Amino acid sequence: MNLTVRFFATLKDRVNASTVKIDVPAAASVEEFLSTLVKEYPALEELLPSVIVAVNQKFTDPHQVLSPGDEIVVFPPVSGG
Repeated sequence: MNLTVRFFATLKDRVNASTVKIDVPAAASVEEFLSTLVKEYPALEELLPSVIVAVNQKFTDPHQVLSPGDEIVVFPPVSGG
């Protein structure tokens, strides 16, 4: 299944794009999606343990099953004061 992935901040810099398309197996989980993502973009590997993932504008957990057409947003944790 084909998904649209949007990146922010340092993640965008690592893939040299703000938006990409990625193919994952049908009924893949967010965790499986991240595994596929790192295979296609190895520069993300060291950042993945701390990324935040949103699916269709809602924060999600690694076990959520993805559907065709889902928009995935991946960005690093935000901190500030």
